[in-house]
Amino acid sequence: MATLAGGGEDPSAEVLTEAAAAFGLLASAARLHIMWALSQGESDVTHLADRVGGALPAVSQHLAKLKLAGLVRSRREGRRQVYYVDDPDIVTVVRVMVGQLTARTAPAAARGPVSGMP
Repeated sequence: MATLAGGGEDPSAEVLTEAAAAFGLLASAARLHIMWALSQGESDVTHLADRVGGALPAVSQHLAKLKLAGLVRSRREGRRQVYYVDDPDIVTVVRVMVGQLTARTAPAAARGPVSGMP
């Protein structure tokens, strides 16, 4: 394995494949919104669908994919299935990415439209 500039080893092909699969799942705006919502706290599918503005069956399918990939977990509370992110590192990745992009777009929005543009 090659050594990175910081002195660490390159990740294995298996780790890179798993990471690419996780990022691939998060490449969907709907799934990323669900992950963002769950990074704020646990929720059932009905409340998630309301929050992200998705149809209940579609949100359920997204949750099933995220759960299968190990990005979210669930537990039963009576008749409800409650979803949550159990990995603080995943929460950090989602919050950092969304936070950085929000910070980048905020100054541009504050400046208003570009001269000559509506």
